[in-house]
Amino acid sequence: MININEETFYEGGPAKSDLIINLFAGLTLLGLPFTFAAIVRALWLRYKISNKRISIDGGWFGKNKTQVSLSNIEEIRSIPRGFGSYGDMVLILNDGSKVEMKSLPLFREKQKFIEENMVKRSQTLNLKDVEGFATKS
Repeated sequence: MININEETFYEGGPAKSDLIINLFAGLTLLGLPFTFAAIVRALWLRYKISNKRISIDGGWFGKNKTQVSLSNIEEIRSIPRGFGSYGDMVLILNDGSKVEMKSLPLFREKQKFIEENMVKRSQTLNLKDVEGFATKS
């Protein structure tokens, strides 16, 4: 469910070049596991990135659903793959858990968008000045 103030930045699946590269790797016996993984990602993995949260639908037949609020993200780590055309991103949450986002197309733009919205939300929700029921003056 999308809030009125929620703007969707990206909605879609993994990078098509991930599937193409791994299909070529499947021509060798060693590349077959990577090919099957890329096919499963292409069929059932979907991302939705908005200015408030990230939703990931994945797993076998897309049955696993994960939603992460941008205010719960502490750090983002990413690495390019596929000659830089797509990449993997790991979201490290406040409680130390990690959420992986594999084969994101144009991942640098998405990382920049997430980091900008993380900063906006953390600036508006600055709770370090609050002590008990009163605020510092």
